[in-house]
Amino acid sequence: MDAHSAWDRVLTDLEVAVARADAVGVAVPAWTPPTGLGRIPRELVGRASRLLAAQRDAVARVDAARRDVAAHLGALRSVASSRAPEPARYLDVTG
Repeated sequence: MDAHSAWDRVLTDLEVAVARADAVGVAVPAWTPPTGLGRIPRELVGRASRLLAAQRDAVARVDAARRDVAAHLGALRSVASSRAPEPARYLDVTG
């Protein structure tokens, strides 16, 4: 397999992983650059740059969602902790 085809496959796999992670709202999986492929062919550099931008956008959206969830949980915890438990209002004396 030539370098262009190998890099094309690598980029396709990454694009699928980023799209899947972004659609589900999870972190983009960690990636280790492949060994033995050599430098990325010049004609694929633009595609790789767009993929990097898509990864950064996906990470930003997941981080924003995480911050929103943390803020909501913090609000829920503050409401729950500000209320004292109410005493029982009725006593069952029939038993």
